[in-house]
Amino acid sequence: MISNLTKKRVHDYLLEGKREGRGLLDYREIEIELGVSKNAEGSARVKVGKTEVVAGVKLDVTEPYTDHEDEGTLITTLELLPLSSPRFEAGPPKIEAIEIARIVDREVRESKFIDFKKLCIKKGEKVWGIFLDIFSINDDGNLLDAAGIAAVAALRNAKMPKYDEKEDKVEYGELTNKGMPLNKETPIILTFHKIGNKIFIDPGQEEEKASEGRISFGFLDGNINACQKGNDAPLKLEELSEILETAEKKAEEMTEKIDKAIEKALKARENRK
Repeated sequence: MISNLTKKRVHDYLLEGKREGRGLLDYREIEIELGVSKNAEGSARVKVGKTEVVAGVKLDVTEPYTDHEDEGTLITTLELLPLSSPRFEAGPPKIEAIEIARIVDREVRESKFIDFKKLCIKKGEKVWGIFLDIFSINDDGNLLDAAGIAAVAALRNAKMPKYDEKEDKVEYGELTNKGMPLNKETPIILTFHKIGNKIFIDPGQEEEKASEGRISFGFLDGNINACQKGNDAPLKLEELSEILETAEKKAEEMTEKIDKAIEKALKARENRK
């Protein structure tokens, strides 16, 4: 919960177009570190300002879904750890964690970022299953977008493990040099928030708690492939038009920013080796 006094202060600042050191449509600094887990096939730590998440990718051979017999599978989970915020509790995933995981999962699927058909080993019998796990480390607002960045970075970083078809056994700990079959373009999630008549992105913790309306878009190469409305306040038609016009330009800017951060992280990891 947020106190009425704090909420009023956030409202007043935003209605005047003021934020702490940035504009309404400015993103905080993004930092990416790859290979943070020795046991995952791919992993990434992402910081957006003080917000921090970690994502890991595990691969295993499994049975395909009956309606997609020649495609690999994907299961995305997100855990909001109590260490990242006093508002999170241990136990089964709450609605917020489930929602974020579903939005990230939808963006990865609908953007066609992964070529699932190339993960088929034997149609109707064996395919590669992807397990994408995301954990919050520190919540200072906008965990949703940060989780999306971490998921993409971890998938970009992942290597296929060795698989013995005769023994039907995955040799964990022995990775090949083969990356996952991914689209060269980077999918992103961009979330817009509303307070009064002001639209802004990448909220800090207090701004996110004070937010009245929220809408998230999934983008790949300038095209929208996913959308999720959140919070109570409705969006007027003219507000939605304004958001869509802004989102197209901002998505291009953010994609370039994330690509550069991933490229920098890849070079840093190679240097560590």
